[in-house]
Amino acid sequence: METKLNRDEWLEAAMLRWEVPLLRTCFLLLRDRSLAEDAVQQTFLKAWRGYDSFRGDSSEKTWLSRIAVHTCRDIQREKWFRRIDLSVGMEELPEPAEGFREPDDTVTRAILALPDQIRRAVALHYYQGLTVQETAQALGISRRTAHYRLEKAYRLLKEGLEGWYHDA
Repeated sequence: METKLNRDEWLEAAMLRWEVPLLRTCFLLLRDRSLAEDAVQQTFLKAWRGYDSFRGDSSEKTWLSRIAVHTCRDIQREKWFRRIDLSVGMEELPEPAEGFREPDDTVTRAILALPDQIRRAVALHYYQGLTVQETAQALGISRRTAHYRLEKAYRLLKEGLEGWYHDA
């Protein structure tokens, strides 16, 4: 029988494992490093408070991603959020996971320009590495809707990046 960690031990381990991936996702959703850092802190606080009620119906990563997406949505709903400058400086982007390098920021800027719902699906599926089913769970939508949003992102990005990348 597996022993469940106490809340504080779990939080420490979860922060080590998921802080940077969640920060990158929140940055893509909020387009601001400070807000993304706040969202990640709020995400872990909410998760810490709800740890005892986590049943394990989804993976820890999916559960935390869902909390992060909802936290970012809450921040975006605030009146003051609509008044801030959302132009993104690439130097503010959190460090990527090891081994991830883009030749320039063209792809990241194209992703940041996607509509919110589509960008959320892209952030979870491609940046967090969630499956389509896990992405759907994290967003609280059907698998079919998640798949549609990812296909739409592919079409928009292909169209927007046409000519930027070519097969050698």
